[in-house]
Amino acid sequence: MRHIRSIYIFCSIVTSVLSGASELPEERELTANFSSMSLRKVPEDLTPITTTLDLSYNLLSQLQHSDFHSLSKLKVLILCHNRIQELDIKTFEFNKELRYLDVSNNRLKSVAWFSLAGLRHLDLSFNDFDTVPICVETGNMSHLETLGLSGAKIQKSDFQKIAHFHLNTVFLGLRTLSHYEEGSLPILNTTKLHIVLPVNTNFWVLLHDGIKTSKILEVTNIDLQKSQFTSYGSQQNLILENAKTSILLLNKVDLSWDDLFLIFQLVWHTSVEYFQIQHVTFGGKVYLDHNSFDYSNTVMRTIKLEHVHFRIFNIPQESVYLLFTKMDIENLTISDAQMPHMLFPMYPTRFQYLNFANNILTDDVFKKSIQLPHLKTLILKDNKLETLSLVSYFASNTSLRHLDLSENLLQHENDENCLWPETLVTMNLSFNKFADSVFRCLPRNIQILDLNSNKIQTVPKEITHLTSLRELNLAFNFLTDLPGCSHFRRLLVLNVEMNLILSSSLDFFQSCQEVKTLNAGRNPFRCTCELRDFIQLGKYSEGMMVGWSDSYICEYPSNLKGTQLKDVHLPEISCNTGLLIVSIVVIMLVLGMAVAFCCLHFDLPWYLRMLCQWTQTWLRVRKTTQEQLKRSVQFHVFISYSEHDSAWVKYELIPSLEKEDGSVLICLHEGNSDPGQSMTEDTINCIEKSYKSIFVLSPSFVQTEWCHYEPYFAHRSLFHESLDYIILILLEPIPLYCIPTRYPKLKALMEKKAYLEWPQDRRKCGLFWANLRAALHVNLLDTTGTCELQTFTELNEVFRGSAVSLIRTDCL
Repeated sequence: MRHIRSIYIFCSIVTSVLSGASELPEERELTANFSSMSLRKVPEDLTPITTTLDLSYNLLSQLQHSDFHSLSKLKVLILCHNRIQELDIKTFEFNKELRYLDVSNNRLKSVAWFSLAGLRHLDLSFNDFDTVPICVETGNMSHLETLGLSGAKIQKSDFQKIAHFHLNTVFLGLRTLSHYEEGSLPILNTTKLHIVLPVNTNFWVLLHDGIKTSKILEVTNIDLQKSQFTSYGSQQNLILENAKTSILLLNKVDLSWDDLFLIFQLVWHTSVEYFQIQHVTFGGKVYLDHNSFDYSNTVMRTIKLEHVHFRIFNIPQESVYLLFTKMDIENLTISDAQMPHMLFPMYPTRFQYLNFANNILTDDVFKKSIQLPHLKTLILKDNKLETLSLVSYFASNTSLRHLDLSENLLQHENDENCLWPETLVTMNLSFNKFADSVFRCLPRNIQILDLNSNKIQTVPKEITHLTSLRELNLAFNFLTDLPGCSHFRRLLVLNVEMNLILSSSLDFFQSCQEVKTLNAGRNPFRCTCELRDFIQLGKYSEGMMVGWSDSYICEYPSNLKGTQLKDVHLPEISCNTGLLIVSIVVIMLVLGMAVAFCCLHFDLPWYLRMLCQWTQTWLRVRKTTQEQLKRSVQFHVFISYSEHDSAWVKYELIPSLEKEDGSVLICLHEGNSDPGQSMTEDTINCIEKSYKSIFVLSPSFVQTEWCHYEPYFAHRSLFHESLDYIILILLEPIPLYCIPTRYPKLKALMEKKAYLEWPQDRRKCGLFWANLRAALHVNLLDTTGTCELQTFTELNEVFRGSAVSLIRTDCL
């Protein structure tokens, strides 16, 4: 209660003091809070610029004139819940800016008044005054807006001293009430009158006078079982004259059913338009029912009963329920009453608003015909309803616009038909047991739909087009993908928070173009390419995504778990298959064009072929063993060519070979035959005595018969060993089909053996000579000695008179 009271105090400060803040100069506001510190006197070291001082819930018993003398800026002073017995208002004569003074819940018995012209809020309630402490000085406080009073005796003369000026609120906090003079309250000129009654108080006369006093009347703590309301009411006329109250509030009421019945009957014939009873408990037997109630002559529009408790268990439903449903009013609320059922009259009523929230109503409510043609709002939150289609048939006979069925046990089966009124635009179906089938039982013209906290896994495609839907709440369900809007073309607000959404669908981006607000936070997002468009939407949507980016966090894959979506980078090219294919094609085209350009302009294939041959030759040479090199050879190289190509051999080939370091023995065939030996024998002898054999191929070489014998026999000699000893130089192009068929060995050799092609472009000769030298590469130092053992004389004896001449050159 202490904390509640403190909240009430500070709320009052905000409304009564700070409402005039625009009139006060801008300066520093300082609050000093000494509440609940067991203080017995006011602290002496208070800062002079203090504007708010809270001394509540202490042990103060008296106030000194010097306590607040230095606080010239003081605006709010709270002294409630102390032990103060006497109060001299003159104590605050130097606090010219004081606006709010609360001395309630003390032990005050007397007040010495002094006019505080600026005071707006003065609370003297819940004290021990014998009479209401009002005097002439009170009437001089022209700015007073809220006045709290108390007193064991209330008389007309007390209120006549302040009857001349208007108050916003008068609060009567009574600890005891031994005497009340009828007609006292109507003297007050106030907008709102709030009375807190002590026990054993005659409520009737205070209610009777209170309704004649203010526009708003609130009465708290009513216990009619201890009053004489029933006996008093039976002797008085229940029709009041000169009633002013239009809003009547009763709080904390404990009475019998018949007492409640008579209160309603009294209020029914007054000026009250809005009647609210909160925290009401009633019991006893039910003697009076709707048949005894006079429903005529009323201006009542709204009745609210909230937090109702029963002390009796067997309630005659017809007597109780029909009392309210037969009332000719627009708005009826009976909430938190543990009400299992509700009955309506057989004829049409003019209810526009019905609120039966927080009860235990079941489907039985709708099994009988109910005629509510003017009903626009129906709230059945937190009941035990189970069948949505049954509710729809009831609603079809109304003009319903707003329907709240949240926190029930509602379900819908696919084979159940639904019939809703065309007027229904708002539905709250949250916290139920709906599955996907609920979308087949929705009003066609619905605009705002709340389906959060159900069991929905997907939005079916075979549903009615909800062309008017503007807001859809699917939070706290089991969706695994963002729903499309193909059935909700005008959707503006979509909430899918706290589902099981891993990625966004293509349908969402294609059909939800009109969505302006999207809440998809707190889902287990899978941050892959499928989510790229969704991430881009969050980054560049300018406030469209509610909760971005703190509520949007990756759950999968594991390396991105806990990463905010805004920090995830997914390149366009890695996620767009079409773009990736186009990029690859473009790159391939560029490379192809580059290769084609190189082939046409630089003869790239020839260079590649030469480079490949050089590589193969280099690898072969590395594998050649020294034993192979030191076989019985007398020459490093034997060159066979036609007479037509002799100039190229003498002026191109031999000078290039001479660039090598050391000595190279070259065996050349000049075309002169030895009468002692056949040309074939001379040729074979030269091939076998040489480390390498070079054949300079050209059309002339092919057309000369005896020149074909040389490669023929060389091929026959080495075919069973290795082709590595033969080097073919293609001086001029020779198609294989131009080789005569009588030379199959030569054709086979050219098919199996890679040859060096003499380039027509002189710029390419360098690579040609590099390939040739690589093919001839050998450790010449190891072979030179072997070669030199054979003297020219010895060789000439072997080849005397033949067509073979020996030329010795310096080796590299």
